[in-house]
Amino acid sequence: MANYINLDNLKFTLFDMLKVSDLSEIERYQEYDADSCNILIDSTKDYADKVMFPVFKEMDEKGAYYEDGKVIVHPVVGQFMQDMGENGSIGPTFDYDHGGMQMPHTIHTALAHVTQCANNSLPGYTGLTGGSAGLILAFGDQALKDTYVPKMLTGEWGGTMCLTEPQAGSSLSDITTSGKPNADGSYSIDGQKIFISGGDHEYCDNFVHLVLVRIDGAPAGTKGISLFVVPKYRITADGGLEPNDVVTAGDFQKMGQKGYCTTHLVFGENNDCRGWLVGEANKGLKYMFQMMNGARIDVGMTAASTATAAYYASLQYAEERPQGRRILSGGVKNVEAEQTPIINHPDVRRMLLLQKAVTEGSVALLLQASYYHDLSEYGPEEQREDYHDLLELLTPIAKTYPSEMGRISISNGLQILGGYGFCTDFPLEQYYRDIRIMSLYEGTTGIQSLDLLGRKIVMKDGKAMRLLTQEIIAVIKEASEHDVLKPYADQLKTASKTLESTLMHLLGYAMSGESERYIADATIFMEMMSNVVLAWQWLKMATTAQKSINAGETTYAAEFYLSKIHTMKYFYKYELPKIQGHKVTLMSSDSLTIKDEQTIAFA
Repeated sequence: MANYINLDNLKFTLFDMLKVSDLSEIERYQEYDADSCNILIDSTKDYADKVMFPVFKEMDEKGAYYEDGKVIVHPVVGQFMQDMGENGSIGPTFDYDHGGMQMPHTIHTALAHVTQCANNSLPGYTGLTGGSAGLILAFGDQALKDTYVPKMLTGEWGGTMCLTEPQAGSSLSDITTSGKPNADGSYSIDGQKIFISGGDHEYCDNFVHLVLVRIDGAPAGTKGISLFVVPKYRITADGGLEPNDVVTAGDFQKMGQKGYCTTHLVFGENNDCRGWLVGEANKGLKYMFQMMNGARIDVGMTAASTATAAYYASLQYAEERPQGRRILSGGVKNVEAEQTPIINHPDVRRMLLLQKAVTEGSVALLLQASYYHDLSEYGPEEQREDYHDLLELLTPIAKTYPSEMGRISISNGLQILGGYGFCTDFPLEQYYRDIRIMSLYEGTTGIQSLDLLGRKIVMKDGKAMRLLTQEIIAVIKEASEHDVLKPYADQLKTASKTLESTLMHLLGYAMSGESERYIADATIFMEMMSNVVLAWQWLKMATTAQKSINAGETTYAAEFYLSKIHTMKYFYKYELPKIQGHKVTLMSSDSLTIKDEQTIAFA
């Protein structure tokens, strides 16, 4: 069995902590009881073991490349697209009527975790295809749905999201790709898009690009952006395909995720590229955000999964590698004794606990966010808006924390391996390279931090923050009922108050009109709030484990439950106290990063 994930951790979070099988009480999800979900998880792991993990290293060594006008990828991409299409895994959350399986988002996210742990490059191809199809289903007319979605869901056609341009990265208000209306209802598209993941390869017959475009005469800024379907090949009257003047100009060569192609696309170089409007004109960014928010959860889970696989690789090494001897009573080493596995050394155990705390905590947060997603759509009607607001608030954190701390987690794993960690003999160096893109995908850490502090915190007069506080208080109260957990419940209560007082200090700048000062250290605030949110998830897991111990449950070994509590204690000793440093930085009167007339120039 490939050792890149422990399914017990996943199932504990799903069924014991979140009680995801309760979703089967909702009519839409009635087929997804615990037994059905367990079968899905186990079968996904079996597929990942046989097809995905064996080519993980090979896809890095023989990465995607551009040659003679074509993007060449590993042949397993073709098999993966076909297999996922055949088993319904490209759009599993869609309605039955649209070719989906009406799968809860929480279960879909859990299955994605399994596949991404096995191979973090492959799932992106189907993930973007499903996301693009979802946009068409949500906002396109019937003709677009009938024309494109069926073959996207079979994996015959790929799908992408095209936002970034050479001169406009995160600043989407500056895009220049243009659209001119034609008499037949189509638009002539002209422009370029870069960093388009999964944008072209030989294993799909067509690619359906979801492209942000500015229609001629549209308002300036983001208010003038529209969304278009722009296929690589147009469908002819007899159902065939003809070129649509979409040219792949190249494939970006990257430091990691080399098996996942990243293309540069040129639209309308020969003035013969046509696109079809999705929904209403000038509402494209609003539509695209549906896909982007889902993609941010996906990126967070890919980061958490990459770090998870790295954890198990470093754990295995630590258990097998003998080095040195333990220093026991009196500070004396017995040089006559055999060398001890390095997992017995305190500093190695500290690094392993960091990895375990970051990875399992991140997965719990991402599944929690996905659970809110399900409840926001199909939970009790009077509570759906609250769950939606919680999801909105947690999304930037769920994307950012695994991406940033996952990188640090893998770095610690690499450190455990010593010199071997820096060599290609072991996979840590590849995981380290692969995860580096995650803090850039779908909005950088800076963008996510601005979104959190500048938009999500203040939306609806702070309603989402109040809802999150209620969720945290509920866990604190439950944990306080157990003597062993009460000190940690008290610590989280204090941490929550520290976060609140720091936020109120920052809001003073916003209320006084000092907007730039308010958001200047948004990334530091992101780090601070993320630690509080992860502490909430860890206390929730520890409480669930303690209740299982008290009830004498035997679903998992006693050591498993105790390990959850032990890792929570690690997080509260080593990670949560960092918020005190964040508070000092955020409440400092010095404003060192804002440019003004007195700013000292960089030398």
